[in-house]
Amino acid sequence: MEQQIKREVATQVAAVSPVGARKREVAAPQKQAGLSTQDLILIAVLLAAGAVLKLTVGSLLSSMGMKPNFIIAMYCLAIVLTRPKVGQAVVIGLLAGLVCQIPLLNATPLLNIPSEVLGALVCGLLVRVPMEIGDKLDLNPLANTFASTLVSGGVFAFLSVYINVMSTGGDMMVALATYAAIVLGTATFNAVLVQILALPLKKVLKR
Repeated sequence: MEQQIKREVATQVAAVSPVGARKREVAAPQKQAGLSTQDLILIAVLLAAGAVLKLTVGSLLSSMGMKPNFIIAMYCLAIVLTRPKVGQAVVIGLLAGLVCQIPLLNATPLLNIPSEVLGALVCGLLVRVPMEIGDKLDLNPLANTFASTLVSGGVFAFLSVYINVMSTGGDMMVALATYAAIVLGTATFNAVLVQILALPLKKVLKR
């Protein structure tokens, strides 16, 4: 009799309990879309650093025949580290172009705005393209910065030459050929610089 009562109680408990009870799973929190406050601070710091470097080190190297643009390098580095949406990358380029309008940094007003916007657009499109060699070496910062600087420098050179030719005359192709060496040199310098800086900063920032 006692065993029969135990069997009935067990049957009722099984009927009330959910069949095949599942283990409670805790979903891992996902990173919210867009840039975080930390990302915005990092972008601001890098753009400011690019302006200071262009004003100091850039001016020194320009006197030696080199013309690096640290602002392009720094906004490319910012995009590589924060991986923003394409629209956000364009805004970063716009901010970089506005920074270039500081009188001490730019001799040709307004031309940096379209050039940096387009350069940042390219960087934002390429930042998620896999370019890894093995498990550790990521060449995206190198290739991405090189391509972005080519676009930015190419647009700036074309607009500058076009304005000068329209106002003073001259051979546009010869002028563009002169700029080509400067743009290629700047792209190479920026690409190497960003690649060197990106690796340790990613580890420090855990990105």
